[in-house]
Amino acid sequence: MDKLQPFLKWAGGKRQLLPQIRKHAPENFKRYFEPFVGAGAVLFDITPKQALINDTNEELINVYNVIKDKEKIELLINHLKTHVNKEEYFYDIRKLDRKDSFNNLADYKKASRFIYLNKTCYNGLYRVNSKGHFNVPFGRYKNPQYVNEAVLRKVHSYLNDNRIEIMNTDFEEAVEGAEAGDFIYLDPPYDPISKTSTFTEYSKGGFNRDEQIRLRDTFIDLYKRGCYVLLSNSNTDFINSIYDYPEFLNIKVNANRSINSNKNGRGKIKEVLIVGDGTKNFKRQSLGKDFQQV
Repeated sequence: MDKLQPFLKWAGGKRQLLPQIRKHAPENFKRYFEPFVGAGAVLFDITPKQALINDTNEELINVYNVIKDKEKIELLINHLKTHVNKEEYFYDIRKLDRKDSFNNLADYKKASRFIYLNKTCYNGLYRVNSKGHFNVPFGRYKNPQYVNEAVLRKVHSYLNDNRIEIMNTDFEEAVEGAEAGDFIYLDPPYDPISKTSTFTEYSKGGFNRDEQIRLRDTFIDLYKRGCYVLLSNSNTDFINSIYDYPEFLNIKVNANRSINSNKNGRGKIKEVLIVGDGTKNFKRQSLGKDFQQV
């Protein structure tokens, strides 16, 4: 295994879109920011020497921190080997977050549970209910790869051999330190393409259209700072309208969505990449439209 690769399945993962993302990413940049890192497909493809990665999903970020830690990764790998691919066992592990004792569970055990559930639950979904409890059913896979030691060790080496900062905060706070010449990739929970396709509950609270607009305002702010900003999202009228400025490129790409709670939401769809190359326009001036709300 020469290249880094994600250690998780993830709804909206970008492995299939990497050629398009590579095509529109800058050749040279200072620091890389990814405020919605998810499974890290883009991070592990670009492999920047300096990066800040973030996600609001506390359990996900705990996994990254455990993998980075030189002692905890050994505990994690050993603990992953204790799991079994059986339905009754799966539900016993799933319900751990419904107990008060879960808060006192060791970090590496929480990370082990997260990876195990991710690889053995139905269709690789990560979804929580209103109380923040994981609620995806058993997947019934014959041979799920929840112990992938080589991948975990490769990720561990990358995180330690480079200057990678890991955060668990709001996306706006995660990019506060971005400066001219930095590259920011934004991969938020997607705007739903229909009323039945909504899938935003991988962190408690979801990501509605007010959040999409707040993200758009952050995109504009980063552009004005002189950053190179690349965003992926659903090809919906709403997303196209809020990024409809002549300074931004709007690129339609084909995607094959394989992870969705509704089978009708899987298959080939159109997505959109929005590019704002602020490195060419590093001037604090208005864009093509009124940005007084920013």
